[in-house]
Amino acid sequence: MDEERTAQEELAEQARIRREKLFKLCAEGRDPYLTTSYPIDADSQKIKGGFEALEGKDVVIAGRLMSRRIMGKASFSHIADRFGQIQIYITRQDVGEEVYTSYKKDFDIGDIVGVKGFVFKTQTGEVSVHAKELVLLSKALLPLPEKYNGLQNVDTKYRLRHIDLIVNQDVRDTFYKRAKIVRAIRAFLDGRGFLEAETPILLPIEIGADARPFKTHHNALDLDMYLRIETELYLKRLIVGGFEKVYEMGRIFRNEGMDSKHNPEFTTVEIYEAYVDYHAVMDLVEELYKFVAMEACGTLQIEYQGVVLDFGHWEKLTMVEAVRKYSGVDFDKICSDEEAKAVAAEKGVETEKGKETKGHILAAFFDAFVEDKLIQPTFIYDYPVEISPLAKRKPSDPTMTERFEYFIMGMEMGNAFSELNDPIDQEKRMSEQAAKKRAQGANAQVDEDFIDALNHGMPPTGGLGLGVDRLVMLLTNSASIRDVLLFPTMKPKK
Repeated sequence: MDEERTAQEELAEQARIRREKLFKLCAEGRDPYLTTSYPIDADSQKIKGGFEALEGKDVVIAGRLMSRRIMGKASFSHIADRFGQIQIYITRQDVGEEVYTSYKKDFDIGDIVGVKGFVFKTQTGEVSVHAKELVLLSKALLPLPEKYNGLQNVDTKYRLRHIDLIVNQDVRDTFYKRAKIVRAIRAFLDGRGFLEAETPILLPIEIGADARPFKTHHNALDLDMYLRIETELYLKRLIVGGFEKVYEMGRIFRNEGMDSKHNPEFTTVEIYEAYVDYHAVMDLVEELYKFVAMEACGTLQIEYQGVVLDFGHWEKLTMVEAVRKYSGVDFDKICSDEEAKAVAAEKGVETEKGKETKGHILAAFFDAFVEDKLIQPTFIYDYPVEISPLAKRKPSDPTMTERFEYFIMGMEMGNAFSELNDPIDQEKRMSEQAAKKRAQGANAQVDEDFIDALNHGMPPTGGLGLGVDRLVMLLTNSASIRDVLLFPTMKPKK
């Protein structure tokens, strides 16, 4: 506690000194915040990468002052821009006595500066800019973390992401790569003729799906509304309307717990294509992941937390096959709910009250014995109808549905169906699901507009929802979902 108080006192003292410097500059008519623009024509990447063409030529750069090495009449500093850092060389002779004195006395690490000068290499071979003009563009009134220790506290890193981005190049690189991944997903789908759509985030009803929504209130309509937990039902209405290949990338909101794989708001892509089944969607997933991996990483061999993942090879197992492989229990030989309950009791597998059918128990076995074993890319398909209210039943086995999920590093990465397009069956399943949620105290309802759309006829359709954040985790070797969200949800400090 004493160390924390000492650190706070030191921070307050540094802030006081910086404010005094600002007040002095303002009193002298040099308020840095009055600067409205500083047109730049180069950056650290351009200068370093194009040194041979730029050597001796004038450039205009700007960035954050990250170091100062003052040596009498000449000094060196590094400034950071969006691509990295570059050294600047400042002399009293070139920038003038007044500016050079101000640089030594009034400038601080963290200030934003502008530099005009020519490109050269120092005697040590470092590409640099020899300053002919140095301008203070913005005063940093709080100091950056100590140079060598940096920003280490994980909670602080997420709360103060702006500082994390300033001092940690690898964090900036993660979010540059995230942007590249998002562009690649769009490029892949756009290139295959999919239409990107935007559907409502605020919904007038709470649907019966398992996820718990966030609730708000529309004052003008005096109506309770809910943040979406998926984009599925609206996108399917677009399929009914004649858009045969659609997708949406956007934020989803679920009022649930947080851990290394879950955040209350997260990004998904949902994709729907008419006239294809879940096998075609499996092929789409495999092609998408290969494309994105190559675009973002340049390889299909992706290292994640010490494991090399092969995006070029995907295993395919039915849920029954996977449970048999990892638990030794063959559900093809179990004929009734009672037999399933007996096997579950024998193996110590528990299910929730009211979820004691053979299908629910099969899913519980999968959770207990299989999911964490699926390290390499794996499709698990043919799911029990009890846990798949939006998927089409298998014609050869109506207790199962044409549904798959796929897993990498023991994480569920996406969920897909041959979509249910029978409006009578769909309304029955949704009504049962909503009734169960209402019994738990929710205000769940059936989306009648969606049922109306199905009654107008939806073609056979394959659908997929995949988590963008978890894909970014894999391709950036990030252990937690919070490492790939710029501003993850945090409990406010008191």
